[in-house]
Amino acid sequence: MGLFDRFRNQETKGQEFYCIVGLGNPGREYAETKHNVGFKVIDKLAEKYDIKVDKFKNKAFVGDGTIRNKRVLLVKPQTYMNLSGESVREIVNFYKIPQERFVVIFDDTSLPCGSVRIREKGSHGGHNGIRNIIDQMGTDAFYRIKVGIGEKPSGWDLADYVLAKFNPDDLPAMEEGMDKAVQGVEIMLSRGIKDAANRVNQKAKTAKKQKEKEEAAKAEAEKKESETKEETKTSTEVKE
Repeated sequence: MGLFDRFRNQETKGQEFYCIVGLGNPGREYAETKHNVGFKVIDKLAEKYDIKVDKFKNKAFVGDGTIRNKRVLLVKPQTYMNLSGESVREIVNFYKIPQERFVVIFDDTSLPCGSVRIREKGSHGGHNGIRNIIDQMGTDAFYRIKVGIGEKPSGWDLADYVLAKFNPDDLPAMEEGMDKAVQGVEIMLSRGIKDAANRVNQKAKTAKKQKEKEEAAKAEAEKKESETKEETKTSTEVKE
């Protein structure tokens, strides 16, 4: 019996299973980029619960196993980020997965590095993977776990930023954030999304320090820019 047949039989018998999707781009060149945080969280779940995500079905690598006594299907779409919804739609429609058993994990530039937010629904927030999932499914009512990757620096193109690797200084906060996302999945499966949100939607200690560091660096840059402008102005006045 194949993987998908096993899950369909479970549904027929009234046994629930959950679909956990992590977003990213396939290929070695994208493996360590900011946009692949969703894939990284799936990898952490797979390693922790000994689930092999190596079967290719519905344009995605999938693997089935058990987390907190619940059957799960871990999914890594291979359509590239902007077309993630094509794979997700096929899987969700095939199993007729309801909102409360479908979770998407992805990166978010509106949150500082390592911060995690769990939401029941919402807009795409400029994230093209989520945008495509909403377009393909015709709804924004699905659970999501957002992992902060930090705000795009001034002057950067968004695509260049999310497809770049992390600054080494950000890695401790990101590891903490991805571990927090794993914890969010575990709590969601065992106690529901509200408990998961209450436990996880808090800034991690490392993330707090990272945010303070980013704000201090930004303030220092603004101070230097202001001083430079003042020096230039003074110099111009002297010449005149």
